[in-house]
Amino acid sequence: MNKLDAQRQKEIQQAEELLFAGPQALGFAKGLFQGHFVADWVMPYPRMPAAQQTELDKSLAELRQFLDEDLDPAEIDRQAEIPPKIIAGLGRVGVLGATASAEYGGLGLTQMANCKLLEEIGCRCASTSVFVNAHHSIGIRALLLFGTHEQKQKWLPKLVTGEQLGAFALTEHEAGSDAANVQMTATPSEDGSHFVLNGEKRYITNASIAQVLTVMARTPVPGKEGKTAITAFLVTPDMPGFEILEARMPKMGIRGTATGRFAMRNVKVPKENILGPPGKGLKIALTVLDFGRTTFGACCTGAAKTCLQLAIGHAKTRKQFNKTLSEFDLVKKKIARMAADAYAMDAMTTITASLIDRGLEDYMIETAMLKVFTTERLWECVNEAFQIHGGSAYFVDLPLERMLRDARINQIGEGSNEVLTSFIALVGMRGPGMEFKEIYDTMMKPSRDRVSKAWAAGMNRLGAAIRVPDVPVRSEELRAQARQLGRLIWRFNFAVNRALITYREPILDMQLVQERIAGAAMDLFASTCVVSRLDAEVQLARRNGDSAAPDHSAADLFLCQSFRRIRRFLGGLTDNDDKSLLAAANSVLGKPRR
Repeated sequence: MNKLDAQRQKEIQQAEELLFAGPQALGFAKGLFQGHFVADWVMPYPRMPAAQQTELDKSLAELRQFLDEDLDPAEIDRQAEIPPKIIAGLGRVGVLGATASAEYGGLGLTQMANCKLLEEIGCRCASTSVFVNAHHSIGIRALLLFGTHEQKQKWLPKLVTGEQLGAFALTEHEAGSDAANVQMTATPSEDGSHFVLNGEKRYITNASIAQVLTVMARTPVPGKEGKTAITAFLVTPDMPGFEILEARMPKMGIRGTATGRFAMRNVKVPKENILGPPGKGLKIALTVLDFGRTTFGACCTGAAKTCLQLAIGHAKTRKQFNKTLSEFDLVKKKIARMAADAYAMDAMTTITASLIDRGLEDYMIETAMLKVFTTERLWECVNEAFQIHGGSAYFVDLPLERMLRDARINQIGEGSNEVLTSFIALVGMRGPGMEFKEIYDTMMKPSRDRVSKAWAAGMNRLGAAIRVPDVPVRSEELRAQARQLGRLIWRFNFAVNRALITYREPILDMQLVQERIAGAAMDLFASTCVVSRLDAEVQLARRNGDSAAPDHSAADLFLCQSFRRIRRFLGGLTDNDDKSLLAAANSVLGKPRR
């Protein structure tokens, strides 16, 4: 084994230790990669119980009234600050502690309900939605999930009301999407009473206005000299040695957020402020980001719906060549695509949030898919709405100029889309990859124990290869689309198997292959969410005795276009320009030809 292979094996082992500890049930996304349709994760489409819906409706009404009366997104953008009265108001209506229990002053809402609140804010002001996400969805989420009873009693009451604000501090100069590369150190004192933290963090939302920060730092592993692991700490800015280096870093979009940079120089943090098990900070961080990516999807969904409404309003009133823009097919094409994508984003967010509410485990691929899908679709929606408005959108008297600047960060924040795309493909392929490895190892070194495992793995791969998954819709009119979806899942599994057999371990470095596999998987998940929602809407209309069938043309369009994209992704695995592309890139980068 050469040095590169040894490093790759080490990275695989570290990833497995982090992400795959213990037995796990087969989730929906991982099921796709193995040729299965895990129906109970996505069907029937989730609905809130009547009592919860009533609470949500009340909270939404209060939030809308407050936002209508007090929120001025353009002024927030101009002043590069969210006014204290807005923060106080968000605390008053319960948004800053929406999912915290009533014991600590929160609303006790589910993640599905919380997503609806974030969607409402996201459709108006990206700065405010990012602020709320940073405070609640990731800032205090680790405390809600992993805090002791004593820690929660001490910190949560003021955090859920907005009297104090929270922040999540992971990113450093060398650690961003590469979350495991945190360099900030936390050295235990000789008597074990506290840790001494040293290092810097940057690009931290709410850094200069937070009173409680969840900080990730590297601690020694007891009994293993020279080895360190990441631990989560609760830090307050009044601790000696805590220094804000830059309170508000000037930036292109989401200008209202206080994105800052801070240093910790010999900051003594009591051991009681360790959050969760020592050395498990990276696992905590990734779990927290699962929640944040879900509300991220909700914010993007809200913004996409705003883009759609702006485009519709302008297309119906703006006249060119004696026609309104809504009479031109190229404009209709843009609006139809926006409507289809907004429908899918909504469905995908709802189902992903429901996985959290149901207490299911291992939904990291689903939240990553949601984040990549919704951020990419929002960027397209903003661009299409911008184009429909023409030159007027370029000027600051319309919200689209601000929305364009605000939307760009979404493909970077909380894990860049490129990193998450590779993550989706590699984690998804692990299941079938391990089965193929079992078969291969048994062929190389047969043994009685191995033969039984290889037989089971072989039967799993064979079963998936010959069986088209069933997508169990209840509505007769959706059966054809459900059959198409099942057939595409079968084709996807076949393509994954072929890629694993063809490339074996080198596929870990083949990001162009990973991109196509992840792209197909994301569209399969999005299409499933649309089919599930559509099925529920058809059934609801039937129960209500509606004589006319509801208009589902946007959903139908999404499925047509999504199915076509899936086929294109899979076809690209064997028919592509990858060699020419990489040769051209290496040429302009001055790298040797391979």
